[in-house]
Amino acid sequence: MSNTQIQRIVAVDWSGDATAPGQRRKIWAGVWTDGQPVRLESGRTRAELLDWLIAMSVETPHMVVGVDFCFSYPAWFVAEHGVRTAPEFWTIVTQRGEQWLAHECADARFWGRKGTLRSGKVPGEFAAAGRERMFRLADIACKMRGKILDPEEAARVKGIAPKSPFQIGGAGAVGTGTLRGIPLLARLRTAGLRIWPFDAPRQGQPLLVEIYPRLLTGEVSKGNADARKAYLANKRKNDPAYATLPRNVLVKARRSEDAFDALISVMEMAARRDDFSRLKQATDPVILAEGAVWGAKV
Repeated sequence: MSNTQIQRIVAVDWSGDATAPGQRRKIWAGVWTDGQPVRLESGRTRAELLDWLIAMSVETPHMVVGVDFCFSYPAWFVAEHGVRTAPEFWTIVTQRGEQWLAHECADARFWGRKGTLRSGKVPGEFAAAGRERMFRLADIACKMRGKILDPEEAARVKGIAPKSPFQIGGAGAVGTGTLRGIPLLARLRTAGLRIWPFDAPRQGQPLLVEIYPRLLTGEVSKGNADARKAYLANKRKNDPAYATLPRNVLVKARRSEDAFDALISVMEMAARRDDFSRLKQATDPVILAEGAVWGAKV
């Protein structure tokens, strides 16, 4: 799948919200289509988004989709459940994910949920020297240096502060979205999407990758509307691709952090679309168990 062959790119800013109104408000998709203005959309639930992506993949097979939830968990946790690869582990998550999210969950390794003993406190198993167990290699791979960093060190590199998929509550938590996103991966794969790094890109088939918007935006206070506005203004001044964005798209990105992430992610994916043809299927057993983030060097 070369640069000239990719006809559409979709970047999804995901949400693990339990309610349909919350999903419709928080889930945003940036859509780049060759020869057409970039779109920025919301208003779909997870199920509706899934149907929409599958329909577009049939319409436009030369498509790449990026979503911002973890495609798996640390290799030791995958192995603990008697499987070796992430696609095998997806079945486990489909069966047990909501149990791990429940307030009464007996597995204290899932932490951060408000109103529980797990709120705001890293479990002892992950404290001090055991902290790295809470992360996949991909979660702490720093794009800027191309090497694995301690989470605290990574947090100091251009604002990149990866979160653990075990964290299901608190600022920036990715665990809830991950546990409610993983069960959809098998359906997307069955529908014909290649899912990297477990599958290699293939001519004529859509591709799905995991993205981390912070790697794509760089250092910016995304939660601050003025900072988003200034960031976009700078991009429009220095990048011709941003200068052609429709005004309504820019307005949406200024008003919403979720929309901002979706827009910057799709713009960066489009700018670097040659990269997708170079992706290879993983052979390393750890990466086959944990997955990888597009743009992060492991």
